[in-house]
Amino acid sequence: MPFLTIRGVQLYYEDTGGPGEPIVFSHGLLWNSNLYSRQIEALKGRYRCIAYDHRGQGRSTAPPGKGIDLRTVYEDAVAFIQALGLAPCHFVGLSMGGFVGLRVAARHPELLRSLTLLDTSACSESLWNLSRYWLLTATTHWLGLRPVVDRLMSIYFGQTFMKDPARAAEREELRRQLLQNPRDVWRAMQGVITRRGVTEELSRISTPTLILVGEEDVVTRPEMAETLHTRIQGSRLVLLPHVGHMSNLEQPELVNRAIHRFLSGLAPRQEEFGVMASAAPP
Repeated sequence: MPFLTIRGVQLYYEDTGGPGEPIVFSHGLLWNSNLYSRQIEALKGRYRCIAYDHRGQGRSTAPPGKGIDLRTVYEDAVAFIQALGLAPCHFVGLSMGGFVGLRVAARHPELLRSLTLLDTSACSESLWNLSRYWLLTATTHWLGLRPVVDRLMSIYFGQTFMKDPARAAEREELRRQLLQNPRDVWRAMQGVITRRGVTEELSRISTPTLILVGEEDVVTRPEMAETLHTRIQGSRLVLLPHVGHMSNLEQPELVNRAIHRFLSGLAPRQEEFGVMASAAPP
């Protein structure tokens, strides 16, 4: 299995290889690199797709002890892109992965060719959410996810998906995947819920940006996506109907089409202009 030593930890990643432009996929809290399997399957013919597990989640390691703050996870992403020589890469982040992507785009624009944000926010948690999420984190710390997994499912997924009888098997499989998290995942949970907001940094983002949000998302609500769209100059916003927080799992085809259209519409890189010019007839 491929691991990369980054800042004292082993980060697990999967890389399709190939000559295409690289896309780095950054997953949401309590998930792992498998989260993007449907997107990678759709895009790997044209792009080199790299998905990794954040420290302390999936198969990536983390030193024992305290919580894993989001700044550390963001710094891991920067080091990961640099270590694999992926810059400038396309970056796709959902929820926690979007928190990471926003920080990379604002602070290291030279690393990114584009940014796709799925169901994410630049804000810190509200006091109301913080109190609820602290309870979920504390329960996970002492008892694991089993006592709270049904609550997590109802938060993560939209009502359309949760009430569809035809998708009962999918729901059960996703519930099983959540339960595979060890109790120690509370450390990542703590880092996410106590993150600092970066709304004031959004005006610094010049990377071409696509923002997707489910209209049924109750974690990072559509108005938070509107804030991103308003403050990131030139960004595109797509509202996904009948979709909750885990948009790429609930409606993978819609998400895949939106990402494909966005990436296909980007202007060629500067070196590509040079190739085109040299190939042009005199």
